[in-house]
Amino acid sequence: MRHVLVIGGAGYVGSHTCFALAKAGFRPVTYDNLSLGHRDFVRWGPLVHGDIMDTAHIADAISTYNVVGVMHFAARAYVGESVIHPAEYFEDNVSGTLSVLNAVRQSGPVPLVFSSSCAIYGEPRVLPIVEDSEKQPINPYGRTKLICEQMMGDFDHAYGLRSISLRYFNAAGASPEGFIGERRDPEPHIIPRAIMHVQGLLPDFQIFGSDFDTPDGTAIRDYTHVSDLADAHVSALELLLDGHQTDAFNLGTGKGSSILDVLRVVEKVSGKRMPQVTGARRPGDPAVLVADPSRAKKALNFKPKLSKLKTIVETAWQWHNTMTSQLNREKMLEHA
Repeated sequence: MRHVLVIGGAGYVGSHTCFALAKAGFRPVTYDNLSLGHRDFVRWGPLVHGDIMDTAHIADAISTYNVVGVMHFAARAYVGESVIHPAEYFEDNVSGTLSVLNAVRQSGPVPLVFSSSCAIYGEPRVLPIVEDSEKQPINPYGRTKLICEQMMGDFDHAYGLRSISLRYFNAAGASPEGFIGERRDPEPHIIPRAIMHVQGLLPDFQIFGSDFDTPDGTAIRDYTHVSDLADAHVSALELLLDGHQTDAFNLGTGKGSSILDVLRVVEKVSGKRMPQVTGARRPGDPAVLVADPSRAKKALNFKPKLSKLKTIVETAWQWHNTMTSQLNREKMLEHA
């Protein structure tokens, strides 16, 4: 059995990738301190409880399980929060990634798949965005991801540590099997926030900005199902194991949907009305981010199967309803 160390594997995209690895015949080993991840999301292999800054502990996990590759998801990932607390983002994302790179370098090294972001591009001048597009991030989160990619290029040049950075756009949805989904506190993302609102769990729902330079005034994003992204991570690892050199790929559908588009689909799936309450833009939010996934399609055979907006919302709706039912049952048992 080939083991893969998944750093941040108890989080949203990381846990879905662990499931995808298991389906592909790998055994994922989750390395996570569970500060943002969830213990119940670790289902397909062992959990190593550890902090990203503990380089020696990561290196020990790589050695103990004789892993064939490492996937790195652990990061802070809220754009607005990064503007308010940049120090935390540079510490966790940049210093944390340096710790991971040093651990991998000491261990062979083995190939690395890195969870990057379209935030490295900033406000794109040309759409859709290709990998060679200008990189001028407009928020600290995007800057941390760009710095990490640059570090990985330097580590390859100096130490032969090959890596693939996957710049995904907006991860969304939940596993169709209902195992795992999007769960954060607080929840910043539009689809789970909208669902939580119609469930009665989030009273203060609002649209962040209606004055963008877009057809309906709301921000446009390229929503991609998290399971499709997870499959792409497995393909990237397999590509590296076949000898592919350090590279980067955009992961998206090539189609943008506005916030109002999303809310209309939530209404259709849930059968409930969404409010049209608008607030100020969040700091650091670009107007439009849409990928050109052509290179990923060619190199990774990336062909999203679940990324139609309706499918994304349907899987998220199913998972959130299941979670709400479980919580209600637990509360009833507590008071029985």
